Amino acid sequence: MKIAAELAVELVSLTHEMADAARETTLLHFRRSGLEAGTKARDHFDPVTVADCEAEMRMRAILARRRPQDAILGEEMGAQIGSSGLTWVLDPIDGTRAFLAGIPTWGVLVAVAGPGMRPLYGVIDQPYIGERFMGGFGTSQMTGPRGTASLAVRAARPLAECIIMTTFPEVGNAAEGAAFHRLARQCRLTRYGADCYAYALLAAGQIDLVVEAGLQAYDIQAPMAVIEAAGGIVTNWTGGPAQGGGRVIAASSAAVHAAALALLAE
Repeated sequence: MKIAAELAVELVSLTHEMADAARETTLLHFRRSGLEAGTKARDHFDPVTVADCEAEMRMRAILARRRPQDAILGEEMGAQIGSSGLTWVLDPIDGTRAFLAGIPTWGVLVAVAGPGMRPLYGVIDQPYIGERFMGGFGTSQMTGPRGTASLAVRAARPLAECIIMTTFPEVGNAAEGAAFHRLARQCRLTRYGADCYAYALLAAGQIDLVVEAGLQAYDIQAPMAVIEAAGGIVTNWTGGPAQGGGRVIAASSAAVHAAALALLAE
């Protein structure tokens, strides 16, 4: 889908307007006493808070006012059909567990996707730290306490020198966990629990790999846009499309990606 320059400017502006609204809303609740969480699953704790719901409602209200013709896919309120060929993919708090624990590795994810749900532009926003990572339409940069800087992934290096991250040590099912740990044992350093912030770190050239399983589209759309704009690679574990979620690998370079895929496939 070819996006005219004027439309690209509009989409970027709208993305940041929604991220700003979600930042304001989530900070009203973060590290506040009395925050309660429900769960969306019966067999395990899959938390949702009033902050998740209020932030998504505010983003959807902005879309209803500015681009009601676009489709929406949000974590908390599901899918809304559109007619424009564009879909907004919203995760008001990626990392609600971290949010509940007061750990500032959660983030607001906003992406706009074209046909085939390929992300065109995305933002990873960490409201408490005040960092925003963005990519798409020829831009790749971050803003934060130190100002604005370009984003670029780390240059290729051997797996033995790489830093790999994932959110949960068990990764997914037993087979997925075994595959991840087989790869992680070949890397220099493994870190857990960063949620979407791990993808931001990869785009900023701090780490080399993020490997996860069981993701949804709203978990990966914005990180995918940011990482690809910074020169990285995001696929599934067989090298195919990752925009729908599932088993996802994000790598800093083609060489690191290929070496990691080979180990995951064993």
